[in-house]
Amino acid sequence: MDTSFFSALTKEFTSPLHTPFQKEDFYPLDLSTSNNELDVELLTRPYDHHKFLQLYLKISGSKVAYGGYLEKRPLYDRSDYFQAQDPGDKRNIHLGVDLWCNAGESIVTPLDGEIHSFKHNKNFGDYGPTLIVKHTIDGQEFHTLYGHLSVASLHNKKIGQKVKAGEVIATLGTPDVNGDYAPHLHFQIVIDMQGKEGDYPGVGSQNDLEFYKKNCPDPNLLLKIYE
Repeated sequence: MDTSFFSALTKEFTSPLHTPFQKEDFYPLDLSTSNNELDVELLTRPYDHHKFLQLYLKISGSKVAYGGYLEKRPLYDRSDYFQAQDPGDKRNIHLGVDLWCNAGESIVTPLDGEIHSFKHNKNFGDYGPTLIVKHTIDGQEFHTLYGHLSVASLHNKKIGQKVKAGEVIATLGTPDVNGDYAPHLHFQIVIDMQGKEGDYPGVGSQNDLEFYKKNCPDPNLLLKIYE
């Protein structure tokens, strides 16, 4: 599916956060291995990391930190869930965009769709509660994935349930349920779910990168947070 298809679905900045933030409220955050100033140990303490992010945003005059698409991150080294014997199969390349804000923030879907599936993914460092919405537009089917949600976000959900663009579908979870991260939304586009339900890799390996770049295009094509 050509990336221009996704770019044409929204005309301007479109946030999956319900609070009426402006584009100017978003500030980039670099969690990559190339960031020499990154305190990796801080990332393993989610409540302290959240406090740091609040200060980071206050200093920058912003309200939401964003980033991460195709970012190679040292954060995932802490969990056996992402490891492999072959270094090329080690999963440490982020396939979505993260929006770091406060737990309890309401989440909306940017497009009309229906609930594809949902699940509480409980592996250490995983998504925690996860919701996936299927969209069919101009005969093209694809999905948006929302990870690190609250447990309550999965209550009263039904597969096939219709959702409207801008409708609140979830809230962000706290570190005790969201995979042990500072509160944030993992937002990802997935074209082919490959038969998976309630889960899809949000972190890929170098060996699989070319496939995932095609199956999980840049979410910013929809959100238009940055140029």
